[in-house]
Amino acid sequence: MLALITFASATIWAQSPFDGTWNFSMDSPMGSIDAIVTMRAEGTTLVGEFDMGGGRKWPIEAGTIEGNQISFEIDRDGAMTYVMSASANGNTITGTAMAMGSIAEWSMSK
Repeated sequence: MLALITFASATIWAQSPFDGTWNFSMDSPMGSIDAIVTMRAEGTTLVGEFDMGGGRKWPIEAGTIEGNQISFEIDRDGAMTYVMSASANGNTITGTAMAMGSIAEWSMSK
């Protein structure tokens, strides 16, 4: 019985590898982008936001999680939408962003 309770407690409190605060960096044809990203898993949904500094925040939209893979969209100040996908490997996430016909690689680290 104690083993079952311990297992259930660990399962309830287990964090997703995506939960936390991340340092984001991307070089794109539109310029360099750096941000502090906070994310968390709510089941298979990824939620969070990009803090661009100066009071600018971009919420994560349509976020999904499948294993160590994530995908989401970022509405860049109404000017364009980034379609993002990535995979996690420990304290690093690497992926690609697509916007306006361009593709750029990006990364995040804790």
